[in-house]
Amino acid sequence: MMLLAEAVAPASELLAESEFPGLSAAFAVEIFILAMLAATAFAMIRMRQLFGVAMLSGIYSLLSAAFFVALDAVDVAFTEAAVGAGVSTVLVLSGIALTAKRELPVDRERTFLPLAIVLVVGAALVYATIDMPAFGDPNAPANVYVGAQYIERTPEDIEVPNIVTAVLASYRGFDTLGETVVVFTAGLACLLLLGAGSIRGGGRHDDEEH
Repeated sequence: MMLLAEAVAPASELLAESEFPGLSAAFAVEIFILAMLAATAFAMIRMRQLFGVAMLSGIYSLLSAAFFVALDAVDVAFTEAAVGAGVSTVLVLSGIALTAKRELPVDRERTFLPLAIVLVVGAALVYATIDMPAFGDPNAPANVYVGAQYIERTPEDIEVPNIVTAVLASYRGFDTLGETVVVFTAGLACLLLLGAGSIRGGGRHDDEEH
């Protein structure tokens, strides 16, 4: 994570000296990282080699972690770097070791059902947001009850610039520890399942068989 912070800082200094005086350096860095995220996602969609997709997925997670660092959400950046770029990449590569290296062509007729499910679920999620309070509403439940206490007491109790980091790492530290244990247990279970398949033998498939 220190490498991410060191990578973001020089970029901020370079953009601060650019020929865009009305654009803050932090905002320019965020826009640059978002553009890299979009380019990486597009490359993942276009690629058919599973190893390349796994590597791009790790790069996407690292860029997301860098974006969270730029937003001063270091705790979320730690989680994204450890789970997204670390554990998830290892699990995907372990799965690729038991299967072919290239994605098989998919019949276009078989893509309509997953697309329909995605559209229905997406529409349901968008419909659910209608009942949500307006962004920044001071009367929202999150801002009326304990949220107001977090905002008032974080500068004195925790002394960190990001309130989300203070809540997750201090006020709800045991809850975050429990979530970490759950993620670790899930990753360990996946490794055991993949390892069991390789121990029993016959789990690997070569491209020539397809």
